[in-house]
Amino acid sequence: MPIWLIPMAYVFVSVVCGLTLPRLEEIYLAGYTSEVAVGSALAFFSSVGSGMMALTGIVFAIAFVMVQFSAVAYSPRLVVRFANDPQLFHALGIFFATFSYSLAALAWTDRNNSGSVPLFSTVLVIVLLIASMVAFARLIQGINDLQIQNVLQFVGRQGRMVIRALFQSISEMDAAPKDPPVPASDLGAPTQHLFYSGEPRTITRLDVSGLVRLAKTAGAVLVLECAVGDALVEDALVLTVYGAPAPLPERVLLKPIRLGATRTFEQDPKYAIRLLVDIAIRALSPAINDPTTAVQALDQIEDLLRHLGRRRLDAGRVHDSSGTLRLIVPMPTWEDYLALSFDEIRHFGATSVQVMRRLRAALTGLAESVATAERRTAVRHYLDHLNLGVGRSTFDDQDQATALQEDRQGLGLSRKRAPASAPDAKEPAGGLSTAR
Repeated sequence: MPIWLIPMAYVFVSVVCGLTLPRLEEIYLAGYTSEVAVGSALAFFSSVGSGMMALTGIVFAIAFVMVQFSAVAYSPRLVVRFANDPQLFHALGIFFATFSYSLAALAWTDRNNSGSVPLFSTVLVIVLLIASMVAFARLIQGINDLQIQNVLQFVGRQGRMVIRALFQSISEMDAAPKDPPVPASDLGAPTQHLFYSGEPRTITRLDVSGLVRLAKTAGAVLVLECAVGDALVEDALVLTVYGAPAPLPERVLLKPIRLGATRTFEQDPKYAIRLLVDIAIRALSPAINDPTTAVQALDQIEDLLRHLGRRRLDAGRVHDSSGTLRLIVPMPTWEDYLALSFDEIRHFGATSVQVMRRLRAALTGLAESVATAERRTAVRHYLDHLNLGVGRSTFDDQDQATALQEDRQGLGLSRKRAPASAPDAKEPAGGLSTAR
C-alpha cells in the first residue's frame, strides 16, 4: 500500500464512524448522556477540531525540517528515510481522525434541541485527543533520529540485514568461496537479448525464484547484464538468454526485474556502504570540515566489511533443484567492496591525520578478520597503497609518523605503527621508526 494512503485510511474510518456511531448511540444508548453542559461540550468539540488543524500544520513543519536537514547535513539519498517514515503518516492520520470525529460529535450535540450531549462520542473524542498527544510526543522524540550516530547506526543496521539475507557464511576450511566463472563460450550461442526501453529506472530487486523457474521451464540459462542498483537507460542490455529453443516474451523476462526511481537497501549491500561513504566525504568537504563524522562512518563501514569478509560473495550463480545452472547475476567482488568503501574517503581525507589513522586501523582489523587468504592479501595491498599515499603527502615528518599509526578513534589512542613499506614512499628526513 502506498504510504500516503495511511492518513487517508484514518480519514475514511473516522468519517464512517462519524456517520454511523452517533446514530447507533442515539438508537441504542439514548439513555446514556453526558452531564457536561451543552455550551461546554460545543466549545470542547470546536476547540479539538480547530486545534487538530493547527497541530497538523506543526507536524508538516517538523517533517519539512527533518527532510531538509537530512538532505543538507548527510545525503540527499537519505531524504527517503525521513520523508517515508510511517510514524509521521500515522500521526497525521490520528490528527485527521480526531478532527473528523470531533466535527461529527459537534453536529450531534444538542441535536433537535434535545439539550443532551452524547456520552459515547464525548469519550471517544477524549480518547482520540489523548492518542493525538501521544503521537505528537513520539514524533517530537523522533527528531532524535537526526543525530549523526543514529543515522549511521540505521544505515549500518540495514546493510547488515541485507548481507545476512544474501550471503552464506564461510569458514577457514572454505579456501575458495567463489565458484569458477563460467565462460560465455561454455553456455553456447546466445538465443535472445533483452533491451530496456523507457525512462531511466533503477533495478531495486530481483525475483530470483521467478527467474530460475522461467529459465528452467524454457531449458535455458539467463545471464543478467545489469546488477541490482544499476540504472537502466534507453537500449541498455538487460539480460541475455542462452540455450532457449524459442524466444521468450520480453514482458515475461522483464517482470521478475523490479524497477524503481532510486536505489533501495533491499538486495543491495553496496547501497548502505554508498550512503556511509557519502556522509563521510560530505563531512570531509572544506565547507564542513568534520573529520570526526568521517571516523564514525568508518566504524560502520569496517563492521559491514567484516561481515562481508566472512561470507560467500558468489551468490550471483543460482542453480535449480536439480543442480543445473539457471541464472547468473553480476555481483561485486571483495576488491569492489574495498574500493567502494575506502577510495573516496582516502582521497578526500588525504589531508586529515585523523582519517588516515582510522583508515589504517580499519584495514589492519580487516586483514586479521577476513576468512580467506585471498581477501587478506587484497587488504594488505590496499594498506600498502595507503602507506604510499601518506609517504607522498604534504605532511611533514612528524605528521607522517603520526599518520602511520593505528587509532580506532582517529586521534585519541595510538596502538601501533605500520611500516611505510611502499617502494615509492617518500622517506622522511629523520626516518620513520617501525618499532611498536
